Amino acid sequence: MKPSPADEPLFPRPHPWGVRTAAEAQALQRRLARQVRFESWDPHTVRWVGGADVSARGERLRAAIVVWDATTGAVHHAATAAMDAPMPYRPGFLSFREIPVLQQAWAQLEEPRPQVLLVDGHGIAHPRGLGIAAHLGVLLDWPTVGVAKRRLVGHLAAPLGEARGARAPLVWQGRVIGMAVRTRTGVKPVWVSVGHRATLDAAVALVLRCSRYRLPEPIRAAHRLAGAW
Repeated sequence: MKPSPADEPLFPRPHPWGVRTAAEAQALQRRLARQVRFESWDPHTVRWVGGADVSARGERLRAAIVVWDATTGAVHHAATAAMDAPMPYRPGFLSFREIPVLQQAWAQLEEPRPQVLLVDGHGIAHPRGLGIAAHLGVLLDWPTVGVAKRRLVGHLAAPLGEARGARAPLVWQGRVIGMAVRTRTGVKPVWVSVGHRATLDAAVALVLRCSRYRLPEPIRAAHRLAGAW
């Protein structure tokens, strides 16, 4: 009998987390999604905001995590790491590809650590409730927020205005899983969702506080650094 797609090998070589197939990866995502916690904090008192992004050159990955000072609007310090990708890109499994190199960058990060880490990708706005921001947040047990350029699942529960600050809930299976947020008047929104140890209201407020253009400044800085091969 031919194996089902879920049972076929997902990873071309052993993965650091010991998963081999799509079914095993999905089971891990569902298990870790149950560990996501929602915690309230005041976004206006957060000084050290992290930004995390990964760039690829072929199957070589380079991760960058910056610590951005909200009081000065500048990067205070940063860390990078590089490694071979443990798997090709597969929709819904981005965290398995990118988190191992992000963990290496995190381990090299100096103090102060970011109070909240903004991640280029989704939090719980994911088919199994565990996008890269949620997955990384649970593994680090750190406050994280997902800021994505495209949505994976769900629909808008209300029209989204054109002005900066406009927002509309992202709903999936009867539950609000994120927010479409207009960070600059007339530009495409970003999709904000809780990663771990955050609330959606605080996440949206912090993203707006850190944004001058479409993406928050910490993520823009991480993107530039990750792409500086």
